[in-house]
Amino acid sequence: MSVEQPLWRALTAYRVLTLLYALVLYVHGFDDYEHPLGAGAYMLVLTVWTGLTVRMVSSAERCTLRFLVGDLTVAVVGILLTPLVDAHDRIAEGTPTLPSIWTAGAVLGFAVKGGWRWAARASTVVCAANIIERGGFAQDTVHMLMLVWVASVAIGYVVEVARASERTLARALRIEAATRERERLARDIHDGVLQVLAMVQRRGAAIGGEAAELGRMAGEQEIALRTLISTGPATGPGAQDAAAPPAGGLPAPAGAPPAVSPALVAVADAPAPDGADGGEPRDLLALLAPHAGSRVTLSGPGTPVPLPAAAATELAAAVGAALDNVRVHAGEGAHAWILVEDEPDAVTVTVRDDGPGIPEGRLADAEREGRLGVALSIRGRLRDLGGSAEWISAPGQGTEVELKVPRRPGVARRGEIGR
Repeated sequence: MSVEQPLWRALTAYRVLTLLYALVLYVHGFDDYEHPLGAGAYMLVLTVWTGLTVRMVSSAERCTLRFLVGDLTVAVVGILLTPLVDAHDRIAEGTPTLPSIWTAGAVLGFAVKGGWRWAARASTVVCAANIIERGGFAQDTVHMLMLVWVASVAIGYVVEVARASERTLARALRIEAATRERERLARDIHDGVLQVLAMVQRRGAAIGGEAAELGRMAGEQEIALRTLISTGPATGPGAQDAAAPPAGGLPAPAGAPPAVSPALVAVADAPAPDGADGGEPRDLLALLAPHAGSRVTLSGPGTPVPLPAAAATELAAAVGAALDNVRVHAGEGAHAWILVEDEPDAVTVTVRDDGPGIPEGRLADAEREGRLGVALSIRGRLRDLGGSAEWISAPGQGTEVELKVPRRPGVARRGEIGR
């Protein structure tokens, strides 16, 4: 809904209420008019006009400039008609005009539709009509007209600012959507294509001959692809990320393969998200189970840990990326532990290894080099889920990665699925 739509609703209500107020004033002073029937005829026209044009002021599309001019004409005619039907003494005492404060509604229509410039012009016309009706610049008249003029111009200015803010917000939302889609594609590329290219480069260099040339070309393509997916909108302030050192901290050995996580295969077979809630709940422990092995220990509750399908698969993929980095950067001999904690308001997965740790500043350096493992495969996924990813590491003391995803309302805790 447009930010100005509530203003149109308020204007509609204002016109109706001020019409009733003008009718009450007319009935109350009926005997004081010199020509009460003439005043009554105008009030009848004003009532019919307001009733027939209620829908015209319900939205910016219906409220055309032609209607606004007609609305202002009805108000001005009522003002100029007042001296013809009312006593001069009453006018000199400051008796309200026939349309009374209904006139402000016509001016406010210009303000909401066209901003403060339209409001200033319409207010000036109303001010001139009131001065003619009073026959001069009476103090109370000038005071009242200045209030109308300032109020209408102020409202028009606020409407213009609101429209500009709405356009800015719409642009920001489009940019955010494009950035998230770019990051999603970059995650998929990192989880598959970049790892394969890196493996081809290392294997080619190890084999030699024609394979070495193939490896060199794969390395060039890897660099070009990293550059492509790392340029453009940043992943966000404070995004210290990298594909290189999330869990081990050292550059990959020249001959080490980039071991693709088994969980990625399981995640790829997961059903697509169904609806805004991410689909039917899935057991996170079942998705993480393929990781367990001689060098990976999985610990968690004795009951299922349900999450929406989309959240569960993305969290499992982030864990897989963290374990890939343990194997690549901490070495094949490193041991890793996965701890799953099912809390009332969130699910936390901690991945810890006994590798050499991450040197200070290594994550930031990897980000500048276009290595996006932490930025996209891990931290980007958690950010899209409304969660967080934190690294705790010191050289020689291993690395701990804490992945936390908030539990959405309506998703049961442990033990509610798989029974």
